[in-house]
Amino acid sequence: MTGSISEMLKANCECDDVAKCILGLKDLDLKAYKILLSNGPLTAEKLGKYLGRERSTAYRSLQNLISCGLVYRETQTIDVGGYFYEYVAVNPAEVRRMLQESVDQWYAKVSLLINKIDKELVGD
Repeated sequence: MTGSISEMLKANCECDDVAKCILGLKDLDLKAYKILLSNGPLTAEKLGKYLGRERSTAYRSLQNLISCGLVYRETQTIDVGGYFYEYVAVNPAEVRRMLQESVDQWYAKVSLLINKIDKELVGD
């Protein structure tokens, strides 16, 4: 990943790079999302097996994905009593909408700042 917008514009960025940048995700988080998307709902333990990592590592990625809205948790009841959680990936169309909304909000905010740049550079 690149450090500045001008570097990013010059670089050969992939969709994954954009999603990681906008949502603040790591490679493992995005890999976990893709596994959930292709395999359906999974527990943290099963996801960890797909990732080749411990359950706790999978759980940390799940928490990152939940906090940015790419995954949600469903409670599954066990017939003999108790429950467990399964994690579900949101539809890619929803991810696209979220990313576009974030970019639009960022653009609006940066545009306002740019319009004030001459006053900021000169100072009050």
